[in-house]
Amino acid sequence: MSDKVYNTLFLCTGNSARSIMAEALLNSFSQDRFKAYSAGSHPGAHVNPLTIEILQAARLPIDELRSKSWDEFARPGAPQLDFVITLCDSAAGEQCPLWPGQPITAHWGFEDPSAFEGTDQEKRAHFDKIFRQIANRIRIFNSLPLTTLDRVAIKRELDALGNPATQTVAS
Repeated sequence: MSDKVYNTLFLCTGNSARSIMAEALLNSFSQDRFKAYSAGSHPGAHVNPLTIEILQAARLPIDELRSKSWDEFARPGAPQLDFVITLCDSAAGEQCPLWPGQPITAHWGFEDPSAFEGTDQEKRAHFDKIFRQIANRIRIFNSLPLTTLDRVAIKRELDALGNPATQTVAS
């Protein structure tokens, strides 16, 4: 068993919902196996209030969560990343900074819950649905036997997690 902590960066454009959820979930589930971060290519001024509401309802810590630019993770002195995972199509298509250490990258597409239109109750239900989808994927990611897989096998597993055809996500 390795004592290595895997630094993982989740990216979205606004860093206000999906990537924040993934950061909170992985930090909670991993029991210090991972250190998760999140960032955006064009971060908003704050985390979406419904994201905070969903995380609080799940009893996940929110104190250190904030919207931030991915530039923070490309600077000297930034944590060396093992994994960079985009969660929205627009961030996946953007020219990313060069990440020190050549992290393994993957794309796990999720609908943007912030873009959903409806009543407050419908919006909350949509945020909850996306939260559960992300949580399922994070659980699988956290269970991967990383110490027994090589880079190619890890990349294949991460890509498979992002492929909707291979998902058995509960809605």
